[in-house]
This record gives sequence, C-alpha cells and structure tokens, in this order.
Amino acid sequence: MRMRHKKHGEKRIAACAELRLIPTEGQPVHPVSFFPAEKPVALEIGCGKGDFAIGMAKAHPEQNWIAMERVPDVACLALEKAMATRADRPDNLRFLIGNAQNLSLFFLPHSFAEIYLNFSDPWPKSGYAKRRLTHSNFLALYRELLIPGGILKLKTDNVDLFEFSLEEFEKNGLELLRSTRDLHAEEWARDNVMTEYEQRFSELGQPIHSAWVRFPAETNGDEHEN
Repeated sequence: MRMRHKKHGEKRIAACAELRLIPTEGQPVHPVSFFPAEKPVALEIGCGKGDFAIGMAKAHPEQNWIAMERVPDVACLALEKAMATRADRPDNLRFLIGNAQNLSLFFLPHSFAEIYLNFSDPWPKSGYAKRRLTHSNFLALYRELLIPGGILKLKTDNVDLFEFSLEEFEKNGLELLRSTRDLHAEEWARDNVMTEYEQRFSELGQPIHSAWVRFPAETNGDEHEN
C-alpha cells in the first residue's frame, strides 16, 4: 500500500537526528560505534512504523537495536514515534533510512548478533524472486553481516513467502531452530512483540508464520572480533 507523502518530511526527519544513524557509504563501520554502550547489536530490516523496534528496544535493554526502513515517509513516522517514547527505554535504538542491498557498504562483516525480517514484501510476481529478502542472494549478505552462529528471525502472513523461505534456508545449509505456521499459538512466543501489520492481521484471525534459523559458524578456523 502506497503511503501519502509526508508534508515537511525532511524537516520532520531532521528533528529526530539524535535517533537517526547516517553511515558513510563505502566506509563500513561496526554499528556499536553509534551507541553509548557496547552491547550485541540486532538489526530489523523493513521496520515500518517502528512498533516492533521500539518494543524490542524496551524489552531487551541488553541489546542495541538498529531499525532499517527504505521509504523515508514511513521512516519519518517511526522516528517520531521513537522520539516520543525515548524516555521509556534505554538509549539503545537507532534508525537507518536505506536499502538492504547496501548494508555491506555501511557495516563491517560480523557486526550483528540477530537480523529480523518482519512482514517483508513477498514479491509474488513471476521473475521477482530475487527481490525477496530471504532469497539466497540476501542470505549470503546476512551470512557476511552476522556473527558466526548469528540468527535470522522471520515473521510473515504470506504462505508462499514462508514456503519459499524454508526452501532457501535449507538450500543454504541454515539450521532451523524454530518453525511455526501459527506463531500466536506457540508457548515460546508469549513474549512476542508485534508489528503494526501483525496486530492488524491478528485482529482478522489470520495466522502468522515464523521461522528462526542459525547461520553456521565459520569452519576454516578463522575467528572474527565483534
């Protein structure tokens, strides 16, 4: 669904500068440098209006959180919501406006402990598979960005995307830790933080599919500093 252009969007985003992360493209850094405290960093790709990232940052103060959104008008809403609630959580949340394809230009390898994909665009049309955020090409990018043994967590309402993702995970040798076709019925999901889409789908009685996969540690004997 297309979002109406936000009036004074650039000024509104600029007013949230303290929560916005602006890396220099082509000069990758470790994301921990953008936070006052050194903690493991989690990344959400496609944060939408920010409900999940804000909720997770509050629920998990032991981690730093980066919420990435491609569409500036959507990121504007997330930033404003985060600014309005920043007194309710530690200083452990930053927002990045950009395309996931460029992540390796911003961040060093082995920067993230976890990556979250919540209700990503399923790109259902024939020939668009490579645009899906669980396609093998993106999984190769996540493998580079995650620490050895890092975890990717997926939530979606789209059955076809879920099936496609499971196939891609298996094809790429990822360890399936958890998988469900009805997330809200699982006992282990009782602390689940919902996105704005998830809340809407749940109210309609639509099941949420979820999978967690682990990227195997390097087997060549190399160790990487985090």
